[in-house]
Amino acid sequence: MIVFNVSDMTCGHCVGGITKALQGVDPKASVTVELSTHRVEIRDASISAEAFAQAIRDEGYTPLQQTAS
Repeated sequence: MIVFNVSDMTCGHCVGGITKALQGVDPKASVTVELSTHRVEIRDASISAEAFAQAIRDEGYTPLQQTAS
């Protein structure tokens, strides 16, 4: 599992944009975005965490990779 904290994600529009961007990078990955905790979880990914981080940055947000718990 890959986990990011995206503290500048503030609304449902943000969640939708990030979700769409991540699914565009890896359509088979399972993406969960929790607005209240600013947590983005990606499961069953076939590409690198950096590629997902870049997709989040391309949407205009700042991802901070976390250790999965």
